[in-house]
Amino acid sequence: MEDLYALQRGEAPLLISIPHLGSTIPEPLRPAYSDVALTVADTDWHLDRLYDFAAALGATVLGARVSRYVIDLNRPPDDQSLYPGQTTTGLCPTETFRGEPVYRAGRAPDAADKARRVATYWQPYHDALAGELARLRERHPHVLLWEAHSIASLLPRLFDGKLPDLNLGTQDGRTVHPAVQAAAESAMNESSYTWVANGRFKGGYITRHFGAPERGIHAIQLEMCQSTYMSEDYPFAYEPRLAARVQPVLERMVGRALDVVTSL
Repeated sequence: MEDLYALQRGEAPLLISIPHLGSTIPEPLRPAYSDVALTVADTDWHLDRLYDFAAALGATVLGARVSRYVIDLNRPPDDQSLYPGQTTTGLCPTETFRGEPVYRAGRAPDAADKARRVATYWQPYHDALAGELARLRERHPHVLLWEAHSIASLLPRLFDGKLPDLNLGTQDGRTVHPAVQAAAESAMNESSYTWVANGRFKGGYITRHFGAPERGIHAIQLEMCQSTYMSEDYPFAYEPRLAARVQPVLERMVGRALDVVTSL
């Protein structure tokens, strides 16, 4: 499965999942994609680099290699909307975040294609996620699942105005112990960045599906503006000067939440 995801195992009660890190569109599928889609602009760029402090925490890190334009690993396999009534993208997106066509005319996947993509790409990532959580739960009474995401700060199709820099999602507190969420919020509150908890982004499928504090799994999604650490314009370069400011905030957020998880 090395072509589908990268897995770095640790022993601490911390799993960082990066389901939109992937930028690969497999070669047999590429002729169906529009030129704009082949730039894979909606990738959660460079998050493996931004979270490279995770190794020192003993974290397990799971990062996708396949693009969300092939299949969105943070959507339900039945493609049910997580935000009813709001504009969003589906399991196999047909439009970019800016409303541009992902596929050439007549080349969008049909139901059978989507089912094959679920089996080929979606299921292996979720099997790995479930397996690593089970492994860590055998060693620890409580585990922190940290869902790492990023997005362009201005996307009128999806939200009004500029998004807050840091957007914490716990499905309105249902996927995490309150003290764990409060610990992550304290680090945001001490920073110079704008932030919100359970605003436009309340946590995607992974957070909602796996987060079960009553069973010892505490899930938090962080959707952060890409303007805090990279250029939002093609070719989407990492900006070390910006990243050096926000990375310590991320490390404090994750570290404080992990400290509470280990004390429960």
